[in-house]
Amino acid sequence: MTAKKAVLQLSVHEERIRKKAFVTVSRSPGVSSITMDDKTGKMTVVGEVDVPVLVMKLRKLCNAEIVSVEVVKPPEKKPEPAKPDPAKPAEIVAYPVTHMNYSYQYHSSYANSHYQPFGNSRVVVEEPNTCVLM
Repeated sequence: MTAKKAVLQLSVHEERIRKKAFVTVSRSPGVSSITMDDKTGKMTVVGEVDVPVLVMKLRKLCNAEIVSVEVVKPPEKKPEPAKPDPAKPAEIVAYPVTHMNYSYQYHSSYANSHYQPFGNSRVVVEEPNTCVLM
């Protein structure tokens, strides 16, 4: 469904009926904006609405007629020129090792012990010409 701009002529003579008409239209699915001119009694509804159903609901409150219905085109988006991304130097990512998350994970207290279990730890050095052992 496309967005429509519907102009409806309402015969509203009381403020209470005017408020009920606004509530009825605003509760309809797909309504994006509502405006009403009190002097002429014209209500403008914009959105993806079924206009005849909307008029049937409004006729329960007051006399309502369709004046005009137009298809509203969405505003055209101008493509923005692509900006070149500045070249980022390669980063070395270090994953933090939290102590004792797993029952057999390496912990600093194991350094002096006889048994050192194999853990999923990574050593990262900031110098690019060094070796990394895993």
